[in-house]
Amino acid sequence: MKRIEKKHPLAIRWFHWINFPVLCVMIWSGLLIYWANDVYHIGFGHYRFHLFPDAFYHPGYNSVTGKGHALYNLDFRLAQGMAWHFTFLWFFAINGICYVLYTALSGEWKHILPGKQSLKEAVQVVLHDLHLSKKLPPRRKFNGAQQIAYTSIILMGFGSLVTGLAIYKPTQEAWLTELLGGYGMARFLHFWITMGFVAFFFVHIMQVVRAGWNNFRAMVTGYEIVTVEETTSGQQEEIA
Repeated sequence: MKRIEKKHPLAIRWFHWINFPVLCVMIWSGLLIYWANDVYHIGFGHYRFHLFPDAFYHPGYNSVTGKGHALYNLDFRLAQGMAWHFTFLWFFAINGICYVLYTALSGEWKHILPGKQSLKEAVQVVLHDLHLSKKLPPRRKFNGAQQIAYTSIILMGFGSLVTGLAIYKPTQEAWLTELLGGYGMARFLHFWITMGFVAFFFVHIMQVVRAGWNNFRAMVTGYEIVTVEETTSGQQEEIA
């Protein structure tokens, strides 16, 4: 037997769907800013490569002649990137603050904040998703893996705002910049927090696709369809 169950309040759904396009614009505009001075590398020892090599942005790029066409047209758009970034950061900040306040005042934090068993459950969820374990994670609004992930995203959002402010106003907020280890370290932290957002985004999308339409519909309508079966004692046990 199936029944409809309420899952996500309206406010949570609004915060979620507002944050999605805002975060996309923030990452895109941040990339325009970063590309003006792409200082970070990957590798070890003498083997070091730019995080975003020229060949990625300039198909057919010739390092000798310096010629090539820009695939994403990221060059020379620093001013545009800063304008978009500093405009949408207000939407990002306000939406994030409202989300935190709502979860704190409504009691939704009880579903999100990790507990003593969250780490153990997170391992169980990962093993199940990788088909290394047949044991199903406990069914509730958010499992341990989701609790850790969503709490981490809140902390990352706070970290991105703090580090962003430190590199946006390094003179006016010199105390904050110094507290974070200087301008270079603040920018480094800001960049890798952004990479964390990108990683979360891709994992989140894959999990949504894996969970199916019912899970997606719950974030749109606030309700999900669950399957229940009656036990021999006459009680109903949820199995979906």
